[in-house]
Amino acid sequence: MRKKDKNKNKEKKQQQPQQDQPVQPDDEQLSEEIQQQLENLREENADMLERLQRISADYANYQKRVPKQVADTVSYEREKIMKSLLPAMDNFEHVLANAGQSQGAEDVIKGVRIVYDQMCDILKSHGVEQIDAKDKPFDPALHQAMMRKEEPEQQDNVVLEEFQRGYIMNDRVLRPSKVVVNKAPACQQQEPKQDETDQ
Repeated sequence: MRKKDKNKNKEKKQQQPQQDQPVQPDDEQLSEEIQQQLENLREENADMLERLQRISADYANYQKRVPKQVADTVSYEREKIMKSLLPAMDNFEHVLANAGQSQGAEDVIKGVRIVYDQMCDILKSHGVEQIDAKDKPFDPALHQAMMRKEEPEQQDNVVLEEFQRGYIMNDRVLRPSKVVVNKAPACQQQEPKQDETDQ
C-alpha cells in the first residue's frame, strides 16, 4: 500500500507544471522589444529637439522685437506731448507779435495769462499737476525748504512763500516746490504746552 501511494504522488508531481519557474522569452523577441523602445526614444528625442529649437528661435525674435516696440512707444508718446504743446507756442507767438501794438502792459499780461492757463491744461492732460504749497504744512516729500522766516501770526512749520512751483505726475513727485518755511518764535512754540498743563 505504501509503495502504491508513493508512486501515485510521484505521478502527480510529474503531471503538475512547475509554476515557480518564470517563462523565459526567446532572445529574438527581447531584441525586437529593445529595438522598438530605442526607436520610440529616438523619435521622442527628435520631436523635443525640434520643439526646443522652435522655442529658442521664438525667444530670439522676441528679444529683437521688444526693444524696438519700447523705442516706438516712447517715440510716439514724446511726439504726442510735443504736438500738445504746439498750440501754446502759437499763442505765445501771437502775444509777442501783438505786444508792440497793445495799448499797455495789461494786454500783454492778459495774453501771457491765457498761454499760462493753456500750458497748465496741457500738463493736466498728461497727468501732471502743480503742488499746492502756500499756507500748507511743510512736507519734505513735496517741498524743499530754501530758508526759514519768523512770522509770529503764522503757525509753525507752515509754507510762507514759493520760490519755484513743484509738480507731481500720477502721485509721483517730478519736482518738489522750493519754499520758505515759517519758524515760530520759541515763546510761541511753548504756549501750547502751557495750555495743556492748565487743562
